[in-house]
Amino acid sequence: MAPSFIVKKILIANRGEIAVRISRACREMGISPVAVYSECDRAALHVRYADEAYAIGPSAPRDSYLRIDRLLDAARAAGADAVHPGYGFLAENADFAAACRDAGLTFIGPTPEAIALMGSKTAARAAAIKAGVPVVPGTEDPLAADLADDEIARAAERIGYPLLVKAVAGGGGKGMRTVTAPADLAGAVRAARSEAGSAFGDAAVYFERRLTRPRHIEVQLLGDQHGTVVPFVERECSIQRRHQKVVEETPSLAVSPALRAAMTSSAAAVARAVGYTSAGTIEFLLDEDGRFYFLEMNTRLQVEHPVTEMVTGLDLVRWQIAIARGERLDVDPASALTPTGHAIECRIYAEDPDNNFLPSPGRILQLRAPAGPGIRDDSGATAGLDVPIFYDPMISKLIAWAEDRPRAVVRMRRALGEYLVAGIKTTVPFFTWLFAQPEFIEGRFHTAYLDEVLKARNGRPFVEPSADVEDVAAIAAALHAALSPRAAAAGSTAPAARPWKTQARVEGLR
Repeated sequence: MAPSFIVKKILIANRGEIAVRISRACREMGISPVAVYSECDRAALHVRYADEAYAIGPSAPRDSYLRIDRLLDAARAAGADAVHPGYGFLAENADFAAACRDAGLTFIGPTPEAIALMGSKTAARAAAIKAGVPVVPGTEDPLAADLADDEIARAAERIGYPLLVKAVAGGGGKGMRTVTAPADLAGAVRAARSEAGSAFGDAAVYFERRLTRPRHIEVQLLGDQHGTVVPFVERECSIQRRHQKVVEETPSLAVSPALRAAMTSSAAAVARAVGYTSAGTIEFLLDEDGRFYFLEMNTRLQVEHPVTEMVTGLDLVRWQIAIARGERLDVDPASALTPTGHAIECRIYAEDPDNNFLPSPGRILQLRAPAGPGIRDDSGATAGLDVPIFYDPMISKLIAWAEDRPRAVVRMRRALGEYLVAGIKTTVPFFTWLFAQPEFIEGRFHTAYLDEVLKARNGRPFVEPSADVEDVAAIAAALHAALSPRAAAAGSTAPAARPWKTQARVEGLR
């Protein structure tokens, strides 16, 4: 179906690798991408890939990427038709989606009403129950802010221990605490409320039963404006550190064809129940007995969307844009559930795995991403640029595809061995270790697996230092110190998105 209206220019209200990813989809559709940037992102790769770039304020997210007014000012200045929020920042903010609509801009995502409904974990649970989908036992409503400790204790007793205190808003493990005994409950509630309020501006929490060693399985789906919902083959997201996904793959070794049919039809039922449009993800927990439970819905594109693209051959960002401009989905439902091969993704972070995964900001002196058959590297980093302290430290997503899982694991190990990042610490050594563990190779893991094995390692380094490595590091540091800023900039390997086109840069949107 032809689009009901034309989109000529899209403002990308994000940064880093996802902004680069969206720019690439725009170019293939003949759409002009527009970037925004904070002070520390002035020379960032996502800025170079765009046709225009607009300054939106200081480096702190609250003063730039989270400023709805400045983003709308940039969209108006650029003459954009639409806004793509990427993920993170304002991607699941119903107020932002509504503000775009009120400003006459197409928001490339679900409606503000759907974001608001599914952005509340308790409201999303209620929607799943109404759609006939099983949910993890928990409180039906958020805990009242003035609820006394004894009332909180009684609510917990009705759920049973162990339980999770969870933020109603947000995700990524923030505002979440595990409680195994009543004596720890009140402190966990206070800590979760405080963290949730700081992270999401909403301190509301609720209780949910903590399942023993579940797997985290999610279903990608697309919904158009004409009532069609298509679910995709599941993704396995059980390799997590502190509730944060670090490895994702598709399909899951734990999901049989019958279980896949049940989970994907349940995901589609939830999406239809709320009139969902655009890309979204339904997340489930799968217990040791093979029973699945609705966990939550992410009303945006997921970080791990490339693994689905690799086994289906579809461009999910392109479909987001097509749906937003009124096109009908013509994806074959059967093919969406039939993967070709196996894909695995590693989130490469600027973190020091030998120092409790603390962030490792700084200048990237050299960067060489792996290549070859079946390898994809979605990155927002380049040599010569700084990894700032203000944002999520993920610098790239490394994806390996092969005909089956064993070969995909081997291919990922090869790719990790080729990945070179000099100047900062990264999680590449950690992944190299992980992909050699028997439990991972055999698919015998759950959501607590990684935290358990890391605790058992008791801080042992992932890479033992050697004299040769120390010598090379000293030589590299000396060479870097000898280079002038101009010489360092000249050595940058960042590609120009359109070398034949002069990029417009508009300064000073305040």
